[in-house]
Amino acid sequence: MHKNLRRLAACAMATLLALAPLAQAAFPEKPIRLVIGFPAGGPLDQHARLLADKLQAVLGQPIVVDYKSGAGGTVGAQDVMKAQPDGYTLMLANTGVMVINPALYSRLPYATLKDFTPIARTAMQPLALLVTPQLPVKTLKEFADYAKAKPGQINYGSAGNGGISHLVPEMFKNAAGLFMVHIPYRGSAPAFTDLMAGQVQFMAESIPQAAAYAKQGKVRALAVTSRERNPALPDVPTVIESGFKGFEVVGFYGFLAPAGLPADVTAKLSDAFGQVLSNPEVRSRMVAQGADPAFLGSADFAKFLAAEMPRWAAAVKASGAKLD
Repeated sequence: MHKNLRRLAACAMATLLALAPLAQAAFPEKPIRLVIGFPAGGPLDQHARLLADKLQAVLGQPIVVDYKSGAGGTVGAQDVMKAQPDGYTLMLANTGVMVINPALYSRLPYATLKDFTPIARTAMQPLALLVTPQLPVKTLKEFADYAKAKPGQINYGSAGNGGISHLVPEMFKNAAGLFMVHIPYRGSAPAFTDLMAGQVQFMAESIPQAAAYAKQGKVRALAVTSRERNPALPDVPTVIESGFKGFEVVGFYGFLAPAGLPADVTAKLSDAFGQVLSNPEVRSRMVAQGADPAFLGSADFAKFLAAEMPRWAAAVKASGAKLD
């Protein structure tokens, strides 16, 4: 009798152990923290808010946005890098955080391709090339000719050293053979103020802000940096259309997790973003925000990052920008 009881108990225990993995709740079973390395209200925050509700509907858990701003997004990236790779901490990052900072900072606390698991690229964000309306130019070609005739006399503003609004004009300057002077500002707002006043003559800025000021006649949009024209500025040609072959420079938004994320969790999160990005309402609102829906799953996003890093590293080197 006792032997039979012991056998039954042993069998029951073995059965429970075998079923234990099945009894674990499927991911996700609690809210997901989404870290943004910039203050609330900016373009990344808008992008996160646009996707969060739909993502919550797909995953069945709230998405809680956590702002960890500082040092060009590096504070937020470091926070995510140190988190547990369990899928409950994600980061929404942009071109600057992922592929410009590694070339810009001499002592960056993270390595993009080593310290993170790419989840999904969600959008590409072209920029507009702008001039003050005080300049006697109507096209990008006319501006290039005007700037060539005045070497060192044309200033271009940016939101700060090493950012995309600094590097894109540097790329164009090199492509067109121009000598322009960089004037860095603390953010795009003061740079726009001086562009409208004519204190700087040229600038590259994200489409929503550029379109708003251009439609008011406060700045003149000469070209967009994407391969196709942008719906927010339908009458503005691309840089390629303007005669500068092969010039296509577009920023991106993407979601990442700490390195070591299990493959099944990675796949579930990546598929969730794919579902959200297939929603027509999300795509329409994203375009209105100035970003082009551009989903890539985890593996393809990883390849994309690996290809983008040397390209932007070359731009940083050419610009001479360096931060400690």
